[in-house]
Amino acid sequence: MKICYRYQNNLEQVEEIMNEGFIKLFKNIVQFEESRHADVQASLKGWFKRILINTCIDHYRKNASYIHGQVLTEDSENIADKQESGIDVLSYKEIIEAIRQLSPAYRTVFNLFVIEGLTHEEIARQLDISVGSSKSNLSKARENLRKILTKQTKNYYVEPFR
Repeated sequence: MKICYRYQNNLEQVEEIMNEGFIKLFKNIVQFEESRHADVQASLKGWFKRILINTCIDHYRKNASYIHGQVLTEDSENIADKQESGIDVLSYKEIIEAIRQLSPAYRTVFNLFVIEGLTHEEIARQLDISVGSSKSNLSKARENLRKILTKQTKNYYVEPFR
């Protein structure tokens, strides 16, 4: 479910994607050749992970006509001039929650590029978008993520002792 949560916020959609992933796994398990793998369990986990990621991408594509990137406002276009201190005290959960706050289009490209390690060309092919759109969505995702995390770190910021 962790993999699916990278791409979806809604528990109902995550469960739907997980169910689709398991159905695909069970329907195609005959294609998995145990004899080709030294560590069958690790290989099966990797194969299932790839199935889940592709199912998330398919789900995104299916709903892409309803999903649009986040509307940028004048505030969201301005980048802070100086870094806020306190970013190092953010927990894993807070960072994941910040990623979940991104729009579906930005979150999907961010996860595919940063977490899954796909190139912009691969992302463009998988999502049926242009390479430029992939790069733009990643840039905007990083910018929006930076703003979300900066807001969170302001709660942790302590004025240095003088």
